[in-house]
Amino acid sequence: MPLGRRDSTTASQSLANSDIPSPASNVTTLISVFSNKGLDPRDMTALAGAHTIGFSQCRNFLHHIYNDTNIDAAFAALRQRTCPAAQGSGDSNLAPLDAQTPLLFDNAYYRDLMGQRALLYSDQMLTHRGAQDDVVQQYSADPALFASDFAAAMVKMGNITPLTGTAGQIRANCRVVNSS
Repeated sequence: MPLGRRDSTTASQSLANSDIPSPASNVTTLISVFSNKGLDPRDMTALAGAHTIGFSQCRNFLHHIYNDTNIDAAFAALRQRTCPAAQGSGDSNLAPLDAQTPLLFDNAYYRDLMGQRALLYSDQMLTHRGAQDDVVQQYSADPALFASDFAAAMVKMGNITPLTGTAGQIRANCRVVNSS
């Protein structure tokens, strides 16, 4: 993020979550949600690469691993061991978003997409017979291109509706609100 950016002095979980697409979103919805924030489909596909690290709760992908056809059968079976089919019985169990390297920021996520091993339905939709197929292929083959596009998209995302004037504060430490 650029130095000197103004940050809010308060946080709102509901506001932060209000524009995040559902893990069940299709590619048309994803493109629309990102477009509403001034981000193009390539930015969206690059930013989806943030899913190369982290985990998701079963409730976010249960339908995908049991009902969808655009998923590798062995991968679905592996995830089904962590997430029982009975809704509510393991909803908060966790699985890695990136099956290969869940703790490394790399382009393995895109190789997962190419092999139909996306944990979230919305992620797998990036390879659903559309323009994003080519971008996913490029990122899966070229980690430097992914890293460059991801960084550019993060800067672009960081400039969405910035606070100006006296709103918010420029923090001395980005992790905490300045003391009065």
